[in-house]
Amino acid sequence: MKKNTIVMTAKTVEDAIEIALKQLDANREEVEIDVVSRGKPGLLGLGYEEAEVRVSIVDFGPDEVAGDVVKAVSHVLDNLLSQMGVDAVSTLRRSIGEEGGGPVFNIEGEDSGLLIGRQGETLRSLQFLVNFIANIQLGFRPNAIIDVGGYQERRKKSLQNMARNVSLTVAQSGRSITLEPMTAYDRRLVHLALSDNPEVVTQSVGSGADRQIVVSPADIDE
Repeated sequence: MKKNTIVMTAKTVEDAIEIALKQLDANREEVEIDVVSRGKPGLLGLGYEEAEVRVSIVDFGPDEVAGDVVKAVSHVLDNLLSQMGVDAVSTLRRSIGEEGGGPVFNIEGEDSGLLIGRQGETLRSLQFLVNFIANIQLGFRPNAIIDVGGYQERRKKSLQNMARNVSLTVAQSGRSITLEPMTAYDRRLVHLALSDNPEVVTQSVGSGADRQIVVSPADIDE
């Protein structure tokens, strides 16, 4: 549940956020921030556009643990980004308790793309580190999701769509298809996407970075 939502514009996203926080009399850990526009610097005053953000105070309800988790994760993530020298801003996209998962933080900024890495490996390493450190502070794993510009959600949907298209081809042709090598995380998404499909079966083969998924007809002769 949200309350006291305001929209703020300023020269930069960070400036707009700081002004909004002052007007709401809130800390960064207490709000959800939606970056509407990062603005445009323009040229000689032409085409200039201010950055725009929508900031909402989050009502965590009676469960104070939820607020503690968000604060801990936000603090750890911001410290890591600062120590890495990354020009990026982390914002709370979804508070804990929604959809049964942990809080989701999104990172945006000039250097944010550097945090993704090949097939999202760098981003997932950052996510692991954030949860590891927050776990030490909280005494339990917060299961926070760290995203960059919505990359994780786009990657998930892309893999799910690819898996469904491959399953259709396999079911219609009766032939197995071997997918390109994937990370363990991506392979898990593909396995889950096809786990309820009665027409195909999936199996991981190979080792290390060359590990792949083979999608086969469910009634293939062994």
